[in-house]
Amino acid sequence: MALHETESEVARAMLYAVQGGKGLRAFLVIESALLFGIARTHAAPAAAAIEALHSYSLVHDDLPCMDDDDLRRGKPTVHRQWDETIAVLAGDGLQALAFELVLQTVCPAERRIHLARSLADAAGVRGMVGGQMRDIAAESSDRALSLAEITALQAGKTGALISWAASAGACMAGQDQGALRHYGDRLGTAFQIADDVLDVEGDVQAVGKAVGKDAGRGKATFVSHLGVDGAKRRASDLVAEACDALSVYGEKAETLRQAARFVISRRN
Repeated sequence: MALHETESEVARAMLYAVQGGKGLRAFLVIESALLFGIARTHAAPAAAAIEALHSYSLVHDDLPCMDDDDLRRGKPTVHRQWDETIAVLAGDGLQALAFELVLQTVCPAERRIHLARSLADAAGVRGMVGGQMRDIAAESSDRALSLAEITALQAGKTGALISWAASAGACMAGQDQGALRHYGDRLGTAFQIADDVLDVEGDVQAVGKAVGKDAGRGKATFVSHLGVDGAKRRASDLVAEACDALSVYGEKAETLRQAARFVISRRN
């Protein structure tokens, strides 16, 4: 389905939701595919799928019943631009679109099936959804999460989709995913730490969303446990570990190493 080919309000909201953003997850899919000689055009459906799925999660996370945010990617969130009903349906539509797209990836059928199954796993209760639920539950708990608990929570909420994206190329090629999974796992945690730092140090205009919300809620984060400098050091160590995991690919993986360094130097 091409979103621009339909006139429904839900389709317009879906298109609105996917515009902007860093495109990191799609980039990881394409670059991991290139490691194995897979053409960009063959990997493009999987890259589009992960961006659709990620965008769905943002639309739903921004709703008043969850994070209650008014700004995303420098513009009003979908439920502010339209209403909550359209936002829920747009998120639902993007999730369905993600699986329609991933099954168009150009690779043998059994690998396409594995891509779709592993994407469902990364997005579901063992991944992103489970992490979000633990995050919401922690907000009403009398006990602050430990650093280990935050790390585990964010491995699902943020890390699962990043890890899937990083290892997608190996899956398409039918090759071992271990090194790219290790890279993606470390990168996912580093990404979340950078987000926590931006919530403290960032500017709303540059970040494109509300800042200072975690501290305002008294929420336990990597920064609340480690301090800003300690969190930055931890993120840097994780990026070094992520880059080391790519040693088996030599210079072919240099772009992925650059992506890892970008994750902790970004301003949004």
